[in-house]
Amino acid sequence: MIRAETRIKIKGFLEGFLEAQLEQHKKKLTKEPEEIIRAADAKKGKLKPFHLAILPPEAVRIFAFERSFSTALGTTFEGCAKLIALDNHQEAERSKELVGKVTAKCLREIERVRSIIDSGRSVDFPKTIAAIIAANSGKANTTIRTITDLYLKTKSGKEYYFEIKSPKPNKGQAIEVTDRLLRTQALRHLGPPRINTYYAMAYNPYGTRANYKHSFAVKHLDMKNEILLEDEFWDIVGGKGTFAELLSIYREVGEEKGRQVMDRLAYES
Repeated sequence: MIRAETRIKIKGFLEGFLEAQLEQHKKKLTKEPEEIIRAADAKKGKLKPFHLAILPPEAVRIFAFERSFSTALGTTFEGCAKLIALDNHQEAERSKELVGKVTAKCLREIERVRSIIDSGRSVDFPKTIAAIIAANSGKANTTIRTITDLYLKTKSGKEYYFEIKSPKPNKGQAIEVTDRLLRTQALRHLGPPRINTYYAMAYNPYGTRANYKHSFAVKHLDMKNEILLEDEFWDIVGGKGTFAELLSIYREVGEEKGRQVMDRLAYES
């Protein structure tokens, strides 16, 4: 359940985000005239001369905005999750930093896991966590640091560390997120159920877990134990039904600001 006060905060946060994206896009168009943008697209192999020829400039600007906007939108999930979590948990923090010492054996074990994933296999995540913690017993003399997208501590004292990343990761992302989650477990040294680390996907592009089939994730990640999909993540953050409630807030902002966004993208220069 998202409280009315928190709903207002989330709306304000999203409206501010939307305004910032529009201003950033306006500055880009002002600083980079169409000829420069075309040259940049050509350099990246993304030039589409027939699209540019047949579509009105307004449509081209809207499509260009959508490409950058889609990438930036992912950052709003962390902000919204923190606002919701503060109502439901003892602590909530974005970009949670952990610094501490681990053993050389522990680092070798983490590197071994990276190699397994890189070779095209996944690991049993719970067993791997246990192995990492076991390898970190003894003299710890190497300092490591991790930063987690979202941290929360429940009222019962459980800790959750979420990496909120793309629901369609590539192999490199699968390796890096797993590495970060294992480093967090090594530094906290307690393991589940006290310390819980997850790759969180804020939405599911395939609709249901049964239909989820992104090849890199399925091949390189422990889908059952390492991944939280859509409402599985949001239910921990704010309770059952949080995903649907949050989506309704995004929709509300879209309905209220949509016409203004379209007008500004089409006619501002």
